[in-house]
Amino acid sequence: MLQLVLAAPRSGSGKTTAACALLAALTARGLTPCAFKSGPDYIDPMFHRAVLGVESHNLDLFFSAPQIARALYARHAAGHGAAVVEGAMGYYDGLGGVTDTASAWQLADALDLPALLVVRPKGASLTLAAELRGLTAFRTPHHIAGILLNDCTQGLCALLKPMLEKETGLPVVGCLPPLPEAAIESRHLGLKTAAEIDDLQRKIQLLSDAAQQTIDWPLLHTLFDRPAPAAVPCTVPPPRVRLAVARDAAFCFTYAETLEAFRDAGAEVVFFSPLRDTALPENIGGLYLPGGYPELHARELSGNTSLLREIKQKIESGLPTAAECGGFLYLGQSLTDAEGQSWPMAGVLPGEAKDAGRLVRFGYATLSADSDSLLFRAGESVPIHEFHHWDSTANGTALAAKKPVGGAEWRCGFVNEHFYAGFPHLYWAGTPLPQRFAAAAENYRRDHD
Repeated sequence: MLQLVLAAPRSGSGKTTAACALLAALTARGLTPCAFKSGPDYIDPMFHRAVLGVESHNLDLFFSAPQIARALYARHAAGHGAAVVEGAMGYYDGLGGVTDTASAWQLADALDLPALLVVRPKGASLTLAAELRGLTAFRTPHHIAGILLNDCTQGLCALLKPMLEKETGLPVVGCLPPLPEAAIESRHLGLKTAAEIDDLQRKIQLLSDAAQQTIDWPLLHTLFDRPAPAAVPCTVPPPRVRLAVARDAAFCFTYAETLEAFRDAGAEVVFFSPLRDTALPENIGGLYLPGGYPELHARELSGNTSLLREIKQKIESGLPTAAECGGFLYLGQSLTDAEGQSWPMAGVLPGEAKDAGRLVRFGYATLSADSDSLLFRAGESVPIHEFHHWDSTANGTALAAKKPVGGAEWRCGFVNEHFYAGFPHLYWAGTPLPQRFAAAAENYRRDHD
């Protein structure tokens, strides 16, 4: 089975484009690949799903112990002919950018997978070899098994390949040529989501066609074939309660593993759209409002007054609810859109949300509870991640957040026995949170039947 971590010396090297090219080409070659993303990123897995038509999964060694990451990888890689794990940032860049903890290298090490390094050669040639030798010398084992030259013509690749192989000892598996017509647009949280890219399938086809022609596939298989992971026995219980999960263009930041954890806890996941649906799904026992881009759809969300009223009434009557980041903003008093106009929201929480003009409280942190609530227990700490440009005038004070590097601390979140809302994104898989949420939902449903 072809298995690799797709990494790079730095952000901006084109890892997501290369991942899509590889996945599409592997699919065309009949290998039924699967995909993973190193780190907390929501957007890159959307592109993997757009290529494959199946879920992509996040593997994060800040959120999860190595054995949890290995179990998730084995569960979702088993039965496939190839697995591509897209790294984040630079290969060794982990917590705070100053440690290798939770880096793509640490994930390659934990999974014992070889890494294919995506390198943009523009502006350097022999110096590029020096940089690559530094990367291979920095940690032992370095796990780097090959190089893919990105945004590189075949002529330049033919020139650089023998030199790089001689100077670094790393084989060059080929290149991806410049394809401006397949470019993927960005905005304030990084790439636009896959659903927003015009003619994405045409761009994916262009990438696939290029990869078929310019990658040395026999060499790639020689370097990256590994024994397939053994399938992990997994029995999903029959659902005992229904959980309503917001999913549309405004609420699109949900880890696939979170939904699977809900199902593993005995919940049926029922999707609804706060943009289009005028009522919540029937007979639900809980409500999950994930992050996304509500600020880009504030007018439409505000105009769906019947759903806003129902959500407010249900939460105030005790419906178990978890709201993260964009979901948290949706429950506030108002939300200012990208043009600066303020729109009324659900009014469950006191805050008004506006564009902060910069990244706010960006990065990993831990969240500690002072008392028991729906999801948390007193004295317990859970890993979180924040990545947003909008902020609220009332972020809550129920929980204590602390960064693992630098030690910055702040209070945040609103909690009670049936409620969690805050900016932090939670990673539910491998934690007690799904079982607690599902149990509370069952109790609510039992009391309201």
